[in-house]
Amino acid sequence: MHSLARHPGRATRDEVVDAQYENADAAAGYAASYEGAGPAARYYHSRLHVVDEALGTSPGGDLLDVGSGPGMLVRHLLDTRPGDFRISACDRSAAMIGAARQRVDTGEARLDVARIEDMPYPDDSFDVVVAMGVLEYADAEQGLREVVRVLRPGGLFVVSMLNPYSHYRLYQWAAYWPLLRLLGRIEGLAGRPPERRHGAPHSGIRAIGRGRLCRLLRRYGLVPEDAVYYDLTVLVPPIDKVVRPRTSRRWRNRPETTVSRGARRLLGTGYLVSAHRHAVVVPATRTQPTADRARTVGWR
Repeated sequence: MHSLARHPGRATRDEVVDAQYENADAAAGYAASYEGAGPAARYYHSRLHVVDEALGTSPGGDLLDVGSGPGMLVRHLLDTRPGDFRISACDRSAAMIGAARQRVDTGEARLDVARIEDMPYPDDSFDVVVAMGVLEYADAEQGLREVVRVLRPGGLFVVSMLNPYSHYRLYQWAAYWPLLRLLGRIEGLAGRPPERRHGAPHSGIRAIGRGRLCRLLRRYGLVPEDAVYYDLTVLVPPIDKVVRPRTSRRWRNRPETTVSRGARRLLGTGYLVSAHRHAVVVPATRTQPTADRARTVGWR
């Protein structure tokens, strides 16, 4: 992970990421967010739609879901494409893997506790690697090295990322979350019990724009072939939780309305890139150009 200067009482980014889903209740809450009609459910269903589209080009084979969370994609693939994939999945959180084992039977998939930066799989093990929402919380360059190592020549890599340039994310990270934290501190000074205060825990997110991500993919021997923006939305938090335009109600039955490769991509809160591995991978230097580094949105 990227190193951070330590301050007394201040957690590192690594500690912040690990703490988010360290227990079964947190993992169960993450899985539950796929349900309902709120912004989180809309986001996850839109992302699942574009992942399905990307995997539509693959006839099957050995598939790895890295950063699998509670196994939502694993369960989905087992149900929608039975017999197509021999699935392995890993997540840095033992609680997440525990939750995945509750919805994936023994023998249906291999489940491991492991980080994307250090995976317990031999070289050239998989025909497909999927990484949904994991590089934001990891050392992206080390994670991509590991992906290339375990992906077979010609194999498919499908990666999603929060869109740091969408109006939604810019407002959420630069205004809404800081405002909730400030309000919580004020409530604390006023004597309000902790469980009744507003707040937004630091997440450890370090998002990467599409241009830089594609350059990193090429640097490590992956050829980007398609990019699509998903979870298109005009509203920002907390308005999106209470005001829902009529057209937005279509997203569950018509997920294709939530994605764009054209001008509407600016409304996407996340994006997905599909890439294939070169037959021969040339090792790359770890040095990152200054211009690229400036385009990374710091951890939240």
